[in-house]
Amino acid sequence: MSRRDLIKMTPDEVQAFLHGPRTMNLATHNHDGTIHMVAMWYGFTADGTIGFETFGRSQKVQNLKRDPRVTALVEAGDRYENLQGVELVGTMEVTDDHDTLLGIAVSVLERYHPEVSESDRLAAAEMVINKRVALLFHPDKTVSWDHTKLGGTY
Repeated sequence: MSRRDLIKMTPDEVQAFLHGPRTMNLATHNHDGTIHMVAMWYGFTADGTIGFETFGRSQKVQNLKRDPRVTALVEAGDRYENLQGVELVGTMEVTDDHDTLLGIAVSVLERYHPEVSESDRLAAAEMVINKRVALLFHPDKTVSWDHTKLGGTY
């Protein structure tokens, strides 16, 4: 078995990792071909699609309207033996559908602001989504690694 096979996460491990309250680094293509990279909080739609809410006039949205290709990275760990990560490559759909946007905003609040009570999330999400759009991530490729599977070896 290759070293790569040893550290690869299973699909269930990838899902568990992504469902943690982590930050996703999102790379889009600028008009001149350079990369625009931003760190984003993300949520999930009812069907499990990774989603973001962001200002409709943001650079990433302008880039995605020109070219929907995106690469994203979620990582954790501060030493080699505990590095974990998931790289996702695919396309991003931009939508201003109110219900989709609201659902993602509620999911983001739930994941990153647990201090906002469940009964207040919908109203808080409604306030947040003004002038925003939803981004729906459709990954085609997933690469993962979990160095904790190596048992402390290099």
